Amino acid sequence: MNKPKKFFECLLPVTICNLRCPYCYIIQENRRKMNYAELKFSPEHIAKALRKERVGGVSWISICGAGETLAQKEIVDIVYYILKEGHYVNITTNGTLTNQIKQILGKCNDYLVRLHFSFSFHYTELVRLNLIDVFFSNLTLVKESGASFLYQINLCDEYVPYIEEIKALSLERVGSLPQVALTRNESSRPFSIWTSMTDQEYYDLGHSFDSELFEFTYKNFNVKRTEFCYAGDWSFVLNLQTGWLTQCYANCEGQNIFDDLNSPIKLTAVGKRCNNLYCVNSSHFMSLGVIPEIQTPSYAALRCRENSDWYSKEMYEFLNSKLFETNKQYGFIKRWKISGNQEIYRSVRRKLYSLKKKIIG
Repeated sequence: MNKPKKFFECLLPVTICNLRCPYCYIIQENRRKMNYAELKFSPEHIAKALRKERVGGVSWISICGAGETLAQKEIVDIVYYILKEGHYVNITTNGTLTNQIKQILGKCNDYLVRLHFSFSFHYTELVRLNLIDVFFSNLTLVKESGASFLYQINLCDEYVPYIEEIKALSLERVGSLPQVALTRNESSRPFSIWTSMTDQEYYDLGHSFDSELFEFTYKNFNVKRTEFCYAGDWSFVLNLQTGWLTQCYANCEGQNIFDDLNSPIKLTAVGKRCNNLYCVNSSHFMSLGVIPEIQTPSYAALRCRENSDWYSKEMYEFLNSKLFETNKQYGFIKRWKISGNQEIYRSVRRKLYSLKKKIIG
């Protein structure tokens, strides 16, 4: 049975999207420029940069666009060549671009048991654009191909009047309720939930979907993590346009892994000093086990509903594993050095800042 050795959260900065959801993070941040990502390297080159021999083994590679992932012209070949390298691949999509989905399923036919689609159900936009049937037809297409999928919805105020319709439609067309993603407000610090409801009202609504994904993300939202984290050694964030690889979203020091395909990838864990206010995308990183001392449901358990046919057996077994099962945890001295050095660095920065303020007056 394959188990993931590493996890790569791959960001594809394509901002083109055929939907315009008000809660979209890219729209919130005014980054919807309707542009393709200008890739500096070919899909074959990208896959070679992530070859198993270089990264340490079979990995879980999740690709998400700043707009619609499947709008990027090279996405079919990117997915194909990464699968060809032996990895497992996820594509996050709004599920409406039929031709691209058919092209991926056709070209990747030999690797479908290692392919996963995350379908985001943007209900009101699909209704507005008359794309409901297109969405569910494409989801069914993926299901019947043998690939795995996640069916999820972003919980927001806009959907409140249609909750019962969404549930009924989901049971009719998918056979299960969607998993629920918490929707955050990007303009506030600390982050808040994108809602005018009270916390209890929002939680009760999400809870009504019986969604493991919602329960987990709600529980961990805005909770500062201080445990030892292996992001930067076991997991990474990778920009597919530039090749820039970082430890996670907030710890931005890193390296370019596309420039020289023969250079080793530097592995340095974040440790206990994460720069994030909380673990952004905790349902990815934490569920995969980057913080071994925290017990969490597996990646698969958060997404694949019990008794559903969303996942192939091979995909479920792969994503039901933890990264600490295939990677060695650090000893006490190494852990102390990493966390100690980070604390010394921050202490020096605080003292220098304080001194600068005194000098300036």
